[in-house]
Amino acid sequence: MEQITYNKQILAIIIRHDYSNKGITFFTPDDFSQQLAYMNHPQGKIIEPHVHNVVKREILYTKEVLFIKKGKIRTDFYSDDKEYICSRILESGDMILLATGGHGFEMIEDTEMFEIKQGPYAGENDKTRFKPIADAGIRLEE
Repeated sequence: MEQITYNKQILAIIIRHDYSNKGITFFTPDDFSQQLAYMNHPQGKIIEPHVHNVVKREILYTKEVLFIKKGKIRTDFYSDDKEYICSRILESGDMILLATGGHGFEMIEDTEMFEIKQGPYAGENDKTRFKPIADAGIRLEE
């Protein structure tokens, strides 16, 4: 698991395809409007049936989770002020929660991915688009 941070703010959380741990691991702080957890239970484990209660929540920013089903992408991270910070490569089986700041993507291979985010969808009112970093400025970190 890797956190991408800028000015003490979590921009993203990356979970690699080979992550493994016993039990339940939450990667997100309790105050995130999108929660991300990993669960690894033994055969026979019972999770009691349940319903979720009506709880009013205020969501100010969209957080999204991408699951890379197949392929390879470069993810570019930006501050809220559209300043380029760094990039990471995501591959088949990797997952990322995009929490704050800006982000952009380049498909390095043909890619299939799932996106999970809060609704309802607000169309183009949901985002402000801007020019990406030039290829010469890309900083890939391991």
